[in-house]
Formats: sequence, structure tokens, C-alpha cells
Amino acid sequence: MSLMRLAYASEATFQAKPVEKGVEPHVARILMTSRKNNARDQLVGGLYYGDNRFFQYLEGDESAVRETYGRILKDERHRNVITLIEEPISERTFSNWSMKYVPLSKDVRQFLDAEGLQSFDPANFTADQCEKMIALIRNSSQDQKLVNYDDDRATGAKPEVMSGGLKAGIVVAGICVIGALLFAGSML
Repeated sequence: MSLMRLAYASEATFQAKPVEKGVEPHVARILMTSRKNNARDQLVGGLYYGDNRFFQYLEGDESAVRETYGRILKDERHRNVITLIEEPISERTFSNWSMKYVPLSKDVRQFLDAEGLQSFDPANFTADQCEKMIALIRNSSQDQKLVNYDDDRATGAKPEVMSGGLKAGIVVAGICVIGALLFAGSML
């Protein structure tokens, strides 16, 4: 099996909608599909969407990477797709990510500022900027969450401590305990 890496830039064809849970809804659908397909095809990598543009990085078996990229080239949500990097690699560097997503964060803003870029336009990245963007995605602390905690101070929102499933489990357990106590009390 020969491994390769590929990075591309594209423009979104859709009109961006208001962000939900830290991600644009069209991008959320792309992520859900990518994560499912990439896990199946044993691909790893990352995605960034900003200023109506995509930067995506993929690693994996050469045939799977090329097949995925072929689907992206035909995807009506992308236009002006440009290959930025396409080369063989000896090992994966995104070992546990089927598709890591980095929302607009301090890391990306710092990258743009450090590179003297006014907006996110990966089609015009230099080779060095591509490598820096890949490293940024790889090292991002977002942990695949679809929530942008960097902007919470601005909105006043607080990250949830418990998931909805955990809350529901606690409620069900509480009801069971109360039911058992009532039943035991009626037996006395």
C-alpha cells in the first residue's frame, strides 16, 4: 500500500448561512459525510472553512485519496478547486482523525496575521503557508468539536459540561431510584 498526502483549496458555491454549534450548516453536512467516508476508506486529515473558502488536507492509501479527491472535484458545493500538495508519504501524521475540523479560531487569526494575510485565500498560499496551515490543523486543540469556544466570550455562551445523553441518563436513573424507594416503602 502506497501512502500519499493531498491538500487542495476551493471556493464554496453555497451562500453561507448563520453558524450553528460553531460551524456553517453546509460545512457540517460535508463534515458528517467526510467523517463517515474517510473512516470507511481509512483516510485521515483536516478541513478549514473561512471567507467562503475551503482548505482540506488528506492522507491515506493513494487510491483512496485519489478517489475521494475525484468526488470533491465533481461536488457542486466546490468551485475553482486547486491542488496545492500532492505527493507520497512514508507514514500518516493525522493518525486518529477521519476529518478534523478547525473552526475560525485564534490559531487561524494568528496565522493570517503572522503571514500578513487580510483574508483566508488558500488558493494563493505559498508552499510554506500550506505546510503551516496543515500543522495548524494537526495541532489545533478543537478536538473535533463543532463548537468554537474562542468566541464564547463575545457571545456570552458557556460550553456545556454534560451532554444531552448524560443528562437524560441521570434523569432516568433518578426516576428509577425514586420508583424503587416508593415500591420498597409500599412493601412495609
